[in-house]
Amino acid sequence: MSLKRIVADVYVYSGTEGSYVSTDKRYTIQKEKISSKDNIVLEIADLVRDYLSLKFNNDYLSETVWVSTSITMYKENDELVVGNNPKIDHFLAMDGYGYFEDAANPQLSTNALITTNQLYVPENTASKLPIFAEGVGKVKVDSTDIQITDSGDSNQKIQYVDIPQNTTEVKVYATDDTNLLKTIKVTNVCEPKYTTYKVTFVNKYGAYQDVYFFKKSIEALQVTEEDYKTNIINHSNVNYNTYEGQKQRYNVNGSTSISLNTGFVSEEFNSVIEELFLAENAWIRFENKTLPVITKSKSLTFKNSVNDKLINHTVELDFAFDKINNVR
Repeated sequence: MSLKRIVADVYVYSGTEGSYVSTDKRYTIQKEKISSKDNIVLEIADLVRDYLSLKFNNDYLSETVWVSTSITMYKENDELVVGNNPKIDHFLAMDGYGYFEDAANPQLSTNALITTNQLYVPENTASKLPIFAEGVGKVKVDSTDIQITDSGDSNQKIQYVDIPQNTTEVKVYATDDTNLLKTIKVTNVCEPKYTTYKVTFVNKYGAYQDVYFFKKSIEALQVTEEDYKTNIINHSNVNYNTYEGQKQRYNVNGSTSISLNTGFVSEEFNSVIEELFLAENAWIRFENKTLPVITKSKSLTFKNSVNDKLINHTVELDFAFDKINNVR
């Protein structure tokens, strides 16, 4: 007798694979098979995403969780399907995404968690490289080897390798320590004139990625308000004070934005700016604080050296809070 319906318990938890307990159960999903189909499909990505809390304070934590599913299968007469029942699977979840061209459930990078092969970093400044610990054995920073270990805990599946100041090249190797997976060139930029800003965003792999803006920046303030007219007449002498205004403002607040420029970069840097535009979570290092921002720019022109010669990207960001503190 064929499959009729399933009951799926979904567990979301931190720690090691399979270490969930009963209190980690987040959802129970029941679904019947469509009569014309041979299987039952469940989509749980959006449900799991509710339990990925991305909070960045310049601390570069591994924002991953384990997901375990226990699926019990029933026949037409509600008897249990014989065999591997319930079926238990374990998955590692992070807040990444694939593009349409990648098709359904794409396998994203299992080594260096950035798309670009070129980093631009301020001179005499250390940086971070996100890697997926399961797929990396070592990272060679110039001539120094950094061994990567994977304990299986969700809190270290994404690791951020320290890249010392003035590094010129980073090589990422597979778990056998010999198979070269990715080579990243690091350009150390000297910028004596403008203030350099670091923007950190959650990239397509669910990792925190830094991008530096080296050139001209412009801050702007946009004010919102309401107003009303008040009666200022003094009825005792039928007069009014000229230093009192008829028009009064209230509910005054403002929002700040900043326009940033990368400076000259290679055309492969298009992918970095594209992911910044698509990021739901981003932060800027501003006056020694990490502040949340939202990408105000909504249109990106992909540039190349043939059409544009020297490539510079301009990005406008809104600070993700009101200027006057109204948090209650």
